[in-house]
Amino acid sequence: MTVTAGIDVGTGAVKAVVFDVNGETRWLAKHTERIRQRDPFKLAEQALEDAMEMAGVTRDDVAYVATTGEGESLDFATGHFYSMTTHARGGIYLVPDARSILDIGALHGRAIRIDDRGKVLSSQCASGSGQFLENIARYLGITQDEIGELSQKADDPEKVSSICAVLAETDVINMVSRQVSAPNILRGIHDSMAGRLVKLLRATSVTSGQVLLTGGLALDDGLLASMNHAIVEQKMSVEATSHPESIYAGAIGAALWGAFRHEKLARLGRMAMAS
Repeated sequence: MTVTAGIDVGTGAVKAVVFDVNGETRWLAKHTERIRQRDPFKLAEQALEDAMEMAGVTRDDVAYVATTGEGESLDFATGHFYSMTTHARGGIYLVPDARSILDIGALHGRAIRIDDRGKVLSSQCASGSGQFLENIARYLGITQDEIGELSQKADDPEKVSSICAVLAETDVINMVSRQVSAPNILRGIHDSMAGRLVKLLRATSVTSGQVLLTGGLALDDGLLASMNHAIVEQKMSVEATSHPESIYAGAIGAALWGAFRHEKLARLGRMAMAS
């Protein structure tokens, strides 16, 4: 058994996965920690320890610890990979038919066009994504887990004039004062986000296939529904989808790229010994 680990240090959460990459790649364990004003680097080490315990391995058993996201400074890691490449590689592992990735995190949205091996062909990025949605949910007195379900109950979505966090929150305060329902507010926000994200997709020249949502908002069913509605409106021949493990795409990609780099270094070492 050859074991590699991947750690994705995001703005809102830290995700860790452990893989057996000897022969057929096998997922051994996963763990996530919401940051909630805690030290993300300490959480990263704890997340890795918890994932290794679940996998039944120790640090000595792990051949390569790969980081991505904001984890470049973790001193216990073996190497670091850029999040665009890790989300691409992790995305194609989860959904082999995906030909583009939408990484939707707390502070940005990024569209990545990929080939059938997960190689990045083009990408587009825009600021402003999940953090203001979380802030608005808090203002409305609902949890993040309720956002998607409530959004899909909207009967008259309220248009949001701006995706900017400050202006959007001002919009919401005005909506609440006008007694606009939470479902209609949330659906309006989702529609506004989806419109921007579909423009990012179009800018990457995505023309067909599945678009996999990854990142912190990947499991927001309301956003997914708004995405597919916007795709139809824009007459694009793609379909937005998610996966139950979409939030781990970056960590998965890091672990798999770590396995590739480990094997390459081992091969070079064997060649050096042979010569």
